[in-house]
Amino acid sequence: MAKLHFKYATMNSGKSLDLMRTVYNYEELGFKVFVIKPLVDTKGNDAIESRVGLHRVVDLLLGYNDDVTKVLKGKLENVKVIFIDEAQFLSSKQVDDLFIISKALDIPVICYGLRTSFQMKSFEGSNRLLEIADVLEEIQTLCHCGNIARFVGRKLNGKYDINGPTIVIDGTANYEYKPLCGKCYLQEVKKIDLDKISK
Repeated sequence: MAKLHFKYATMNSGKSLDLMRTVYNYEELGFKVFVIKPLVDTKGNDAIESRVGLHRVVDLLLGYNDDVTKVLKGKLENVKVIFIDEAQFLSSKQVDDLFIISKALDIPVICYGLRTSFQMKSFEGSNRLLEIADVLEEIQTLCHCGNIARFVGRKLNGKYDINGPTIVIDGTANYEYKPLCGKCYLQEVKKIDLDKISK
């Protein structure tokens, strides 16, 4: 029985790179894959881009209100695996539909995305994936202090900012994202003096 996978991580962890590497491995073996990314992710237009310069044109740009079962109907013949980039931007219903597709068509669905936003809150798609995915896998990256980064801070004009819209695509205007461990997030983004708490 095919499974719904959720590979989650913070920003700059190599999620897109891992997706493209895995897609390449399948295609090199002659297997047909189907690659999707949410329409709201305007970085790269109709392609997935990694920080190391790789890109891959997707097979489908998925709108937030699109019915996954309808838009994929007739497109999955001989498809071995479905890949989704930036899966945090999916709706709960779209995640449910992908779960159903994995079981009904016996096609694995591998989703890559963020677990939480720069405000330490779940995205709708990520939350549902954490609830129902058959397989959960963390892709690890490092904080600047050397610890594992599980959170992301968002800088506006070089300063951490916890306000503003939840969705601002990486590279937009004067925004940048930094992977942080829990301690650095609390100290640098939330400005909590942890030394006072420990005394």
